[in-house]
Amino acid sequence: MNLQLVQTAFLAFLIGMIIAPIFISLVKRLALGQQIREEGPRKHFKKAGTPTMGGMIFLLAFLPVVLFLAPKDVNLYLALFMVLGNGLIGFIDDFLKVVRKQSLGLKARSKIIGQIIVGVLFYLGWVMSGQASTVLTVPFTNFTFDLGPLYLLFLLFFILGYTNAVNLTDGVDGLAGGTAILAMLSYLLIAFKFGPVSLSYFSAAMIGAVFAFLVYNLHPARVFMGDVGSLSLGGALAALAVLTKTELYLLIIGGIFVIEALSVIIQVIVFQSTGKRVFRMSPLHHHYELGGHSEWRVVTGFWAVGFVFAVIGLLQLGAL
Repeated sequence: MNLQLVQTAFLAFLIGMIIAPIFISLVKRLALGQQIREEGPRKHFKKAGTPTMGGMIFLLAFLPVVLFLAPKDVNLYLALFMVLGNGLIGFIDDFLKVVRKQSLGLKARSKIIGQIIVGVLFYLGWVMSGQASTVLTVPFTNFTFDLGPLYLLFLLFFILGYTNAVNLTDGVDGLAGGTAILAMLSYLLIAFKFGPVSLSYFSAAMIGAVFAFLVYNLHPARVFMGDVGSLSLGGALAALAVLTKTELYLLIIGGIFVIEALSVIIQVIVFQSTGKRVFRMSPLHHHYELGGHSEWRVVTGFWAVGFVFAVIGLLQLGAL
């Protein structure tokens, strides 16, 4: 790996470590604390009031570094647009929850419409760049197929699904951030080996910035990332997968996010059909918490599985 990528990650980490305590202190003074769902695990109630919107920490650390150090090309700008677009939607959602005290935040329909607009603009920019491809490669095979005009529908579903999968995973201290770092490290290697190189710098800066946030987000968390963080991370991973043409491989590399989302879908379908629950609570991390496992054990266990998924994906792509 190139020394400049290490320097990029380290600089983003240092900036994040400077920003984090300042941001946390400011949020505390403004009393912008997390609201805890009443239906969540009872031991989470003590987390009420913990500073939130911490995704701003890694976004503020990431942006200047990537803009200053990364090679400038259309791929970089498209990825940045996806991060900032989804981050803005998450910020509005958080703002309504913690500042305006609207417990549900941004209405689901408004959030979906916003993400569709971001996705369509991303796609149009990609097409105008002349680099767009509607071909998908199926992991574990040599099979490819061209979606043609249906690719836009796939892209919108992909973006909505993945950003919200990351959002669902953000329910235990350190889980979403640590898992995102593993997936982002995979894309650093993919972009470094196969291109575009600008996205390896993008990934390196995000890794360093999120790692700084994670220092303050590990159990017991001193700050939560909020939707501004989870949606921007989901947008970053979705953009990296699309721009490196590894869309379906992200389902393996970021397999933890997929499993978390599936656990919610399965729980809802089975409960509505039979009145019974498959899991003690969904997303899946709450199932293990209610089974008596500590937050730290759940998080490290999920990280380990996430690492295995990432290695499998990288081996399939030949990036290792």
